[in-house]
Amino acid sequence: MIQSGGIRNLINFLLFQGAWLLCVLFPGVAAAAVALVLVLVHLMLVSQAPASEFRFIVAGTVLGSLVDGIWFRTGIMTDAVGSLWTPVWLVGIWAMFMTTLAHSLSWMQRHWLLPLLLAPIAGPFAYWSASQLGAVHFPDLSLALIALAVGWLTVFPLLLFIRQRFYPELAS
Repeated sequence: MIQSGGIRNLINFLLFQGAWLLCVLFPGVAAAAVALVLVLVHLMLVSQAPASEFRFIVAGTVLGSLVDGIWFRTGIMTDAVGSLWTPVWLVGIWAMFMTTLAHSLSWMQRHWLLPLLLAPIAGPFAYWSASQLGAVHFPDLSLALIALAVGWLTVFPLLLFIRQRFYPELAS
């Protein structure tokens, strides 16, 4: 396990960015499997409380995947194979994203207003970026961006609250 908090955060950030890019460029089961391997690498190298963080990752991945599932189910977001629920590669991204909440994005916890301001912009931007790389499609871009903004305005602060309330040992 790496002792330096700065190095842990840098590794966490790089692992997430790598998993996101891999899953978006090559959406499928193989990319999701690699993302989950990167989660395990994170838990071994970066996490200070791996068992607890694993539980947090699972809880947040389920929640995030349910929200994305709504977008797929309602047709707000689609993919090349016509998924009716959250594709497995997007579940892999959620799992890796959850690692950032106790590490490279943990600083947001200390500034209660920032998640409310940044989440409705950064969340939709990530999905829009994925659409530009062909991983997802928005039949109605305006509707999708509004729905994603509302979803991220809700889910991101909720995930931060869950981490703080139920997993305080993950505080950086």
